[in-house]
Amino acid sequence: MSMPENTSSLESEVQGLSRVFTDAVARKLEDFLEAKNQEVSSITTSATEIVNAIRDLTRGGKRLRPLFAYWGFLGAGGDPSSPDAVQLGAALELFQAAALIHDDIIDNSDTRRGRPSVHKHFEAQHQSLGLSGSAEHYGMASAILTGDLCLSLSEELFASIPSVNAPTREIFNRMRTQVMAGQYLDVLEESAGPAYDPAEAVKRARTIVRFKSAKYSTENPFLLGGALAQASAPLLESYSAFALPLGEAFQLRDDVLGVFGDPAITGKPAGDDLREGKRTELIAHALSLTTAANQDFIQTRLGATDLSDAEVQKLSEILRDSGALEATEQSISELTEQSLEALGKIPVSSLALGGMKFLSDAVTKRSK
Repeated sequence: MSMPENTSSLESEVQGLSRVFTDAVARKLEDFLEAKNQEVSSITTSATEIVNAIRDLTRGGKRLRPLFAYWGFLGAGGDPSSPDAVQLGAALELFQAAALIHDDIIDNSDTRRGRPSVHKHFEAQHQSLGLSGSAEHYGMASAILTGDLCLSLSEELFASIPSVNAPTREIFNRMRTQVMAGQYLDVLEESAGPAYDPAEAVKRARTIVRFKSAKYSTENPFLLGGALAQASAPLLESYSAFALPLGEAFQLRDDVLGVFGDPAITGKPAGDDLREGKRTELIAHALSLTTAANQDFIQTRLGATDLSDAEVQKLSEILRDSGALEATEQSISELTEQSLEALGKIPVSSLALGGMKFLSDAVTKRSK
């Protein structure tokens, strides 16, 4: 990929446009959710708590999905100041928030971005108000409804974008189906994984990564932005060649951080993925690389409800000592190289290429 000689100027422009866009997305979300808060309060003020939970969750994060949509939009000739691109970004943030809420319920995660997950927030509310019945059930039920509302609001925002065309709608619909199917495969793998052939574990883990996370994290937002600006089919194909391996690398890095990341940076306890029983590519590699005794330990103790700190430490050591961590890092490197090679072939302006490279770095060079 050839870059202009004045790289620092290009980087400054890319970062400036990205900042203006993400600020606009944040304002759109605030305004939209404030209107929804008022709508809900006309029914009952008690129910505004579910909108507030969505608002709190969408105030955080890196806005990577909106940014992928934005630079895909600009690469296809879209107007940098387009309100439609901002609305698409806000719809993607709400979709992401819905996925996070439901994912934390499924994984029984206590924290999200260093704060209580939504179901734990509602569980604490039950306790602080002295409500009757099970606080845990109240938290789960309230969070499910919050996630459902969030998904509905994502659709509402998306459907009201004035310039949405048939290809953009098709991508958005397909994205939602892929995520739900990928999430189910993840749930199935956690339950059935010990009975499956360990030799196929890496292939199964990569399929889950692709459909649960990679496509909706990078590829589909990129395609949505391009389609909204009426990109050609060949341009969208070049987008996919860049964004899909990048999304897979992004999720594999997330899996590594889920075991070996610094809790002070990631906002989640060390080894959280091991307690949740996630059968990531790390685990898949370990099953083929470690001893029979260690394989048995993984199969019987991964995700156990009574998993001790010592056992979490042992699982971490197995992943490191067996070469599973090294193999996963190698996968991340190969996917990143594949993505960068494809990036150099995308026929867009130097500015758009700069934005895409900015996103590639943000996805692969991270500690949280």
